[in-house]
Amino acid sequence: MSYQAKVLIVSDSVMRGERVDASGPAVVQALQAAGFEVLEQSTVADGAASVAGDLARMSSAFTGLVATTGGTGFGPRELTPEGTAEVIDRHAPGLAEVMRRSSPVAPLSRGIAGVRGHTLVINLPGSPTGAVECLTAVLPLLPHALGILAGEQPH
Repeated sequence: MSYQAKVLIVSDSVMRGERVDASGPAVVQALQAAGFEVLEQSTVADGAASVAGDLARMSSAFTGLVATTGGTGFGPRELTPEGTAEVIDRHAPGLAEVMRRSSPVAPLSRGIAGVRGHTLVINLPGSPTGAVECLTAVLPLLPHALGILAGEQPH
């Protein structure tokens, strides 16, 4: 079965053109290698409101995965989890727990996961290595979760 995904890069410096993002393309490549069709890759500035706005837009009438990269650390503008919490209907803490076990530094990520409508949202770290490690940790779980959200599998 094939699933669809969207990727949201959260970064002030990328938005200002001061840095080229590497985490978004790394996540897109990992998703495509896992059989996902990646429909969109967008960039937004750090901050809860900007993240919430783009997540609401990206998940509207969408069944699939939205993965964010960046904004999960301890910096004052790294508010991706807070923006995500504003728009999700239900938390999926088990996915965040699995991601935090993916490497020795993964517990430094404050990322969360949850469901908005028929969309699963996961927050990945901003480093390409960290983002792919965390994504890889949950990839085996995603077909079942997305199948349930799409109504293709029983609970």
